[in-house]
Amino acid sequence: MNIKEMRELTGQTQKKFAESFGIPLGTLRRWEYGESTPAPYVLKMIADQLPMKHTSMKKIESSEGTYYYDKTTGSIVDLRGTKIHVNEDIDGVNEHNLVIYANALFESYYDAIEKFVRDCRLDKQEDILWG
Repeated sequence: MNIKEMRELTGQTQKKFAESFGIPLGTLRRWEYGESTPAPYVLKMIADQLPMKHTSMKKIESSEGTYYYDKTTGSIVDLRGTKIHVNEDIDGVNEHNLVIYANALFESYYDAIEKFVRDCRLDKQEDILWG
């Protein structure tokens, strides 16, 4: 979940959100416009304090990670802002296990992205035709 999505969840204007979290307004705007990126720990600190207005969002949290599940879209979002559509209702899933599943899901996702990038870089360096 990125900073703009977090702010929109609160229903606050940029000015009000910036004031609420002690962020200079110009900094918040640069984050939202993609001109710079807040550190992951900043996103986590803000996410931990979000006054969630949308009842469709469920926080999945443990010492291993923090995620948000959006029942309306069937997706899970991590603190980097990566959204993965799972199309599965998680109601009734054991909370302890749910964090383990979410950790494994995002770990696999980032591993796959890393492999994709590595393969593309290798392909640019060598004349490879995979079969």
